[in-house]
Amino acid sequence: MSGRKRISILGATGSVGQSTLDLVDRDPDAFEVIAVTAFRDVEGLADVARKHAAKVAVIGDQTLESELESALAGSGIATAAGAQAICDAAAMDADFVMAAIVGAAGVRPVMAAIEAGTTVGLANKESLVSAGSLMLEAARKRGVTILPVDSEHNAIFQCFDHERPGGIASIILTASGGPFREWTREQMRDVTPERAVQHPNWSMGAKISIDSATLMNKGLELIEARYLFDLPPDDCRIVVHPQSVIHSLVEYRDGSVLAQLGAPDMRIPIAHTLAWPERMETPCERLNLAEIARLDFEEPDAERFPAIALARSAMEAGGARPAILNAANEEAVAAFLANRIGFLDIAEIVARVLNGYAPNAPQTLDDVFAIDAEARAHAQQQMESLAA
Repeated sequence: MSGRKRISILGATGSVGQSTLDLVDRDPDAFEVIAVTAFRDVEGLADVARKHAAKVAVIGDQTLESELESALAGSGIATAAGAQAICDAAAMDADFVMAAIVGAAGVRPVMAAIEAGTTVGLANKESLVSAGSLMLEAARKRGVTILPVDSEHNAIFQCFDHERPGGIASIILTASGGPFREWTREQMRDVTPERAVQHPNWSMGAKISIDSATLMNKGLELIEARYLFDLPPDDCRIVVHPQSVIHSLVEYRDGSVLAQLGAPDMRIPIAHTLAWPERMETPCERLNLAEIARLDFEEPDAERFPAIALARSAMEAGGARPAILNAANEEAVAAFLANRIGFLDIAEIVARVLNGYAPNAPQTLDDVFAIDAEARAHAQQQMESLAA
């Protein structure tokens, strides 16, 4: 790469943020860290900010502002706290923003980066799930490139003929199937949070790990892909691929199918976005196809994993439905992680909220958050009724 790329990392202490910084550490002459953020991890954020000489460090929880100030006293690094401060960090003058805040909390910062005209590495799928049309319209107006970081969307991005999209017949997202791919519904009934976060192939945070176990993660990715690549819902498909070697595929109208392969290591798609439009070295394991020997595929089981059907229904309906799906799922997953509900209750709660709440399509981000808040309230009511 020519020149030193100025980057900001939103969610710097999380899994994607740490993988991003690992790559930055390996080529410090190529990158300058402008801003780093975290929600509550003051110590981790301060360590990252000092190590990379960031200009600004922002903690999301405003009650921790003085603690962050103390941790960075004498460093010359500016500090701030709160949701607006994170948006301000996202809008700072930079070449690239890694948007790795988990959940709906990442939506406004992503929009702030887009409105600032900055290239975005999007690891926050909720931004497009909840506010896809608004985000993409803002990116179009500002001439902003959104580079997908999720391994599936990044794979599609690499195989997609962006100059001639008319030649594309469909996109196919692969799913590992999660830790319960071969389990019956009855076996899944007593799953604990500790067991559900044990993904067979990937190392991820708790929320994403639970979404992968229910396959809701794949449903959310389906919605995100539909927005990112502007394809009809019927042209967006899912196939279960347990080895997680093929990350996704693009089918062309002439029958050709292009696939991106790689080790299940998030540093590969992160490196692609960091260096884009060029390439950079990574320490990631190289594929040995002879050693892998076989690649398996199967259709997802909608009866055992109803989350995919819920997501597809929301994608096809459009409007407010994807935002409702996402908000209800976030609440249900948090309740499961807190041992308030069972594993199978997650999809049940999402289905109940989707069936009982039908607002108008959002026209602004404020509309999105109003829908999000009401959907969460509905989810809490459904959880109370389940416990009754």
